[in-house]
Amino acid sequence: MASELDGLPVIATRREEAEGFLQGLVSKSLGWARKYSLFTYPFVTACCGMEYMTMASARYDSDRFGAAMPRFSPRQADLLMVVGTVNCKQAPILRRVYEQMADPKWVMAFGVCASSGGFYDNYATVQGIDRIIPVDVYVPGCPPRPEQVLDGIMLLQKKIQNQSHKLIDRKPLPVIAGGAGR
Repeated sequence: MASELDGLPVIATRREEAEGFLQGLVSKSLGWARKYSLFTYPFVTACCGMEYMTMASARYDSDRFGAAMPRFSPRQADLLMVVGTVNCKQAPILRRVYEQMADPKWVMAFGVCASSGGFYDNYATVQGIDRIIPVDVYVPGCPPRPEQVLDGIMLLQKKIQNQSHKLIDRKPLPVIAGGAGR
């Protein structure tokens, strides 16, 4: 015989609220940490490379935004900065670099050529890298000013901080019988 209290999820609701609060706290903490620890991988192909070097110099100090250390291995980077024109022969290479990056990963299209193909409206140029890989932030300009790039980094940081971050749920390791006594 069922009582009236069997259908009430009083304990489950409190537990879910506590887990929700704890997960929210962990998510905010991870968002804050990821926001200030961007390791960039510069995929530099054209004239915007000079502006990238200017932006990385001491005058504009991208280190104060947590994005100073460029990594030249995609396995160590989490922000792919596509700087300049990408032609069709480079598209599979760009895709492979993106796939080699560890999650979570973000992409910034640096300049008008990476964003939309620029003034190269021909068969050999990719008309925007969003046809190859997903893009999080577009920085316009030909070439973009370093201030615009820093604005793009700050916009990406807001996006990173506001998204939900989760810890990975891991299953407990299996216990091997008789392995410890030998």
